[in-house]
Amino acid sequence: MSTFLLLPPSPNLALNQLVDERTAAGESLVHLAFGEARLPVLPQLAEQLSAGAARAAYGPVAGGAGVRRSVAGYFTRRRLPTEADRVVVAPGSKPLLMALQLAVPGDVLLPRPAWNTYGPQAEYAGKRVFGVPVPDGCGGVPEPGALRETLRQARADGHDPRLLVLTLPDNPTGTLAPPALVRELAALAREEELLIVSDEIYRDVVHDPGATPFLSPAEVAPERTVVTSGLSKSLGLGGWRIGVARFPAGETGARLRDAVVSVASEMWSTLAGPMQQVAEYAFAEPPEITERLRASARLHGAVAREVHRIAVEAGALCRPPAGGFYVYPDFEPLRATLAGRGVTDSTALARRLLDESGIVVLAGHLLGDEPRALRFKAATSLLYGDEKQQQQALESDDPVGLPHIAGQLDRIAEGFARLAR
Repeated sequence: MSTFLLLPPSPNLALNQLVDERTAAGESLVHLAFGEARLPVLPQLAEQLSAGAARAAYGPVAGGAGVRRSVAGYFTRRRLPTEADRVVVAPGSKPLLMALQLAVPGDVLLPRPAWNTYGPQAEYAGKRVFGVPVPDGCGGVPEPGALRETLRQARADGHDPRLLVLTLPDNPTGTLAPPALVRELAALAREEELLIVSDEIYRDVVHDPGATPFLSPAEVAPERTVVTSGLSKSLGLGGWRIGVARFPAGETGARLRDAVVSVASEMWSTLAGPMQQVAEYAFAEPPEITERLRASARLHGAVAREVHRIAVEAGALCRPPAGGFYVYPDFEPLRATLAGRGVTDSTALARRLLDESGIVVLAGHLLGDEPRALRFKAATSLLYGDEKQQQQALESDDPVGLPHIAGQLDRIAEGFARLAR
């Protein structure tokens, strides 16, 4: 019998299924373990989906000309001038990230912690993963000095790191690397001949874009940066599976794009026609889309900041969130207290919150973090309630004061505070 490469299922999806099962059985849980932007679908998006229903043919692997032009315009408006032939669309950004792992030789450098999909995808592609600690001030990027040392040691040991994955803003910490740090890492990538994959799916979920500078590595290292994005997080269309990638200009970028399209032709053939219709409309950013983006960013920011405040008041260290809908508290200051109750690592901490308070979080070790660290990811976007309540939250000037959200926040505050008692 052959030996199979058997990795465990994605932990966030597994936990989401567990919550659904336990909730269906009548249990009351506060679900913070799944990064889904649960927002009501804009009626105009549903109309585009219906209008595209007759688009049943396969079409080009990279996507039709119309949707690729629309995506190119989206990137161009974000200081990334783009031609349509440098764009590929896919059923979610996950397949695009997997295709890049398959198309690009060499090992992978990841920030630690990082989204729990990057590492397993690299392993499925037969690559070695090197996790590099993030700076004190933000996640989503490796600390530059530690990255240099990791590269030196990996190459001395006979490995060949070639891919550097950055996440701007970050999942799981909810932070955004500042421009100076992005510039430093881009220069390092150029010096070390690394290809950058910049996952920018949370770019349109920066809480206060007017006060938060955003620099894509594609602006400062355009010849070696692939940018991925999608509509799952910004517009709450996770189940519709719409992802995009922007490739560098020039011969190298064209070869890389062609390699990814070749992988795509064997993996997913093309993005479904109705979804291309939706994507062409959404990435063109008519007024109703830009207004929804502003409203959702305000909502995500308000609730994430409140959970951050609760974690800090409970005694945790926690970087202030700047984008997305995550906080990443560190209960190291409570180690002695928690150890007296048998909690000495992230697994035990997550288990304690579930058993004692009905709070479901994603333990840090599942994100590549040190297993002994007392850290976890909390996804705040699942606190908005059902579709009607989500609409109320989007329209509210004080979403954390809405009864259905305030009640969940009170349970989180009580559960976090109980860790210190």
